[in-house]
Amino acid sequence: MSSIKSYQDLIVWQKAMDLAEKIYSVTALFPKDQIYGISAQMRQACISVPANIAEGQARNGRKEFIQFLGIAYGSLSELETFLILSTRFGYLKKAEQEGLLNNCREIGKMLNGLLRSLSAKL
Repeated sequence: MSSIKSYQDLIVWQKAMDLAEKIYSVTALFPKDQIYGISAQMRQACISVPANIAEGQARNGRKEFIQFLGIAYGSLSELETFLILSTRFGYLKKAEQEGLLNNCREIGKMLNGLLRSLSAKL
């Protein structure tokens, strides 16, 4: 963690930011009656991932960083669920869903790796 000067240096944060952009683009095409429904839920979950990574890294200690990474992982799982539901509801094509779920899986693996690394140093 000593070579990390900022949360912006973390590849997982960068990928989470990219995913948030994609989610905002996709949900802009959802039915207007979902603006306060699943669309809003997906947007909240996707921005929670990089926001919690950033907040955790900026905190004073490793334990707090681990806690915030756990919250980020939970938000990522929530987003995955909304992606699956969006396809079931017909708001998202299966191919779009798969691409976004692959992004989620990649970020999830990176979060798990970072969590393991930080936990091993406690």
